[in-house]
Amino acid sequence: MPSFDAVLEPNMVEVKNAVENAAKEIGTRFDFKGTAAAIEIKEKEITLTGDADFQLQQVYDILVAKLAKRNVDVRFLDKGDVQKMGGDKVKQVVKVRNGIESEHAKKIQKLLKDSKLKVQAAIQGDAVRVNGAKRDDLQAAIALVRKEMAELPLSFSNFRD
Repeated sequence: MPSFDAVLEPNMVEVKNAVENAAKEIGTRFDFKGTAAAIEIKEKEITLTGDADFQLQQVYDILVAKLAKRNVDVRFLDKGDVQKMGGDKVKQVVKVRNGIESEHAKKIQKLLKDSKLKVQAAIQGDAVRVNGAKRDDLQAAIALVRKEMAELPLSFSNFRD
């Protein structure tokens, strides 16, 4: 029976390279000399630091530009709240999404069930497996999920005939 998996997986090597390039640019830019502007990555969390909110936004904009250059979708980023650090410094933690959250997986499952396509969707961990009798139904399901779940940078893998 033909099937495919809908997954949410960023290319972490490219994300890490983009963060390193952003850190290099922040270190060399004249407007960041002598400030607390910095960016670092640990596991799936990117930490932005700066002297003020506007500087955090500048650091974030540099990160987005570097990610775009490396063909990493910025919808993988989940910005956290700005937190005050000691003195007048601020930081912000940006999480890199990995895996479909259960509420989005249920939404995809319901979407496919209500679509009248002859496919079944099953949540498997942090992916959604879709089975169908015909390849055309699966391709229609992919098109539907891409259109309706535009806020998620989904990729479709493990396509089996």
